[in-house]
Amino acid sequence: MCGIAGILTAEAGRSDMRPALDAMQSALRHRGPDDRGQWRSPSGLAAFAHTRLAILDLSPAGHQPMSTADGRYTVVFNGEIYNFLELRRTLAQKGAAFSTRSDTEVILRAYQAYGDRCVELFRGMFAFAVWDEREQTCLLARDRFGLKPLYYHVGRGGLVFGSEVRALLASGLVARELDPRAVYQYFRTGSIPEPRTLLRSVQCLEAGHHARWHAGRLERGRYWALRFPTETMPALDAVAATRAALLDSVEQHFVSDVPVGVFLSGGIDSTALVALASANGHKGLQTFSLSLPGVPSDEGAAARRVAVHFATQHQDYPVDAATGRAIFSKFLGAFDQPSIDGLNTFALAGFARERGVTVALSGLGADEIFGGYPSFTEVPRLARWDLRLSRFPLARRAVGHALEGVAPGHRGRRLGDMLGQPAGLLTAYATFRGIYTRAEARQLVEHYGGATEGEPEDDMQDVPTPDPTTGDAVSRLELTRYVRNQLLRESDVMSMAWGLELRTPFLDAAVIDAVGRVPAVTRLRAGKRLLLDAVPEVPGWVAHQPKRCFQLPFEQWLDGEWRQLFAEVSRTCPVPTETWYRKWSVFMLERWVERMTTSASIHEPVVPGVGRRVHG
Repeated sequence: MCGIAGILTAEAGRSDMRPALDAMQSALRHRGPDDRGQWRSPSGLAAFAHTRLAILDLSPAGHQPMSTADGRYTVVFNGEIYNFLELRRTLAQKGAAFSTRSDTEVILRAYQAYGDRCVELFRGMFAFAVWDEREQTCLLARDRFGLKPLYYHVGRGGLVFGSEVRALLASGLVARELDPRAVYQYFRTGSIPEPRTLLRSVQCLEAGHHARWHAGRLERGRYWALRFPTETMPALDAVAATRAALLDSVEQHFVSDVPVGVFLSGGIDSTALVALASANGHKGLQTFSLSLPGVPSDEGAAARRVAVHFATQHQDYPVDAATGRAIFSKFLGAFDQPSIDGLNTFALAGFARERGVTVALSGLGADEIFGGYPSFTEVPRLARWDLRLSRFPLARRAVGHALEGVAPGHRGRRLGDMLGQPAGLLTAYATFRGIYTRAEARQLVEHYGGATEGEPEDDMQDVPTPDPTTGDAVSRLELTRYVRNQLLRESDVMSMAWGLELRTPFLDAAVIDAVGRVPAVTRLRAGKRLLLDAVPEVPGWVAHQPKRCFQLPFEQWLDGEWRQLFAEVSRTCPVPTETWYRKWSVFMLERWVERMTTSASIHEPVVPGVGRRVHG
């Protein structure tokens, strides 16, 4: 796990790339505290920078950027390839010679052997760039689910890329100008959907995509898309197939040359990870949890009980309002782009890292795969109600207009907004997961000095074929919207802020391939029954406890000890901010804009052929 950055130009110039590359590398230092390296191509067309968090092959042989002996291929890589030993054996049989024990070298040799198709062979989480000095081309690639980030800017015949938006800003090579459409979507959903970022000139390479750079042009393509096949496995085979896939995934995610821990909340998902690891023979696991003293939703006691049951080495981090406020101050210096998530991961990752763990497993993704959210029942119910109402379009619009105008609460206003849009599952989902209405989001964009330039439209992306069932469609939306744009992005940034690698065994391509073939009627049974049947080691008292989504008590804190911190938001915001997440979203955007504009320096470099800095 690391931080990566690079600059590509269409023609070698006299300008030195070093100042920009140095600045990008420094901005990513927190992602890789163990080592750092830079490389420049003999042609002068490419330059890479790397900061290393050593996980596999801790020796200097794992240093990056890494080149083949003949100097033709050079890679800079962030992530882990869990099947690298298997691929290494196959490549060795084809004549490839290896000088390290790292997965980085496997990427180089796989690209040498298979070209762009190599990405289809990798099992893991990754974002990387491979430069071919002979062909003067570069392949950029990102894993299937978007577990690892990759941002880029194309302009004036050049390309700049990095693991975080802050690195591109530090380069001085991108315009500091807000994208109003991204700001609009941020206020609608609480995060910025791929491929947009808050900057007009910076995009995110989408999950399951690669891109090829050559002679000043970037061509993107998709190599993988989430599918729920219509031909599914028999229900009787579902439990066995699910268990086999999960056992294999957990074992793959324990591949490491440094200590591995587990984030344990005491709920079904994290308990299942501990149970599967124990079934695979991992004893004396280190587990970590956050507890909330005096808060009804506190899961600390449940996590401690699970830890005793499985004999883990458990450590608990009690967080009250004062502790949370201190953590929040550090959090404000760590976030890359704003969202309404991330503080809990930031707190727990820092706690685990300080106690000697470099890799931690998270149960993220299980709710989306096994139907653990209320959205699996509420979104279809909302969509059915709206479709019935749509038979009376005039009445529907009138009711929607009235609700949006006079409803006393934000939920009523969002419901009214829904009735002013085409009825369907996507509209219902956007309403269920929404933060502000469309009109409110437009007001907020205008408040921050922009215009939405037309009404942004939601669409069903990543759907190669229609989903077999409504349940599959909700699962897709949760995986490709909520998980990809919010949970995974914040999990990466907030764990890497401490130099800790967070792994998600449920979001493994092999798990999705196996479990995705289970009919939705079985896979999405209430209470995550399929997961519990596949992992019977989960104690009954965990399986039958009420569903609780772990969340810090922000509403309580913002009404109490944190009130003054957010007082200005409530006073100046042009739309109502009734809930913590509505206040939070405005506060975080303001902090980001403030940081973006005040961090600019007259000493930032300008490299001809790659871009320029413009104050927005």
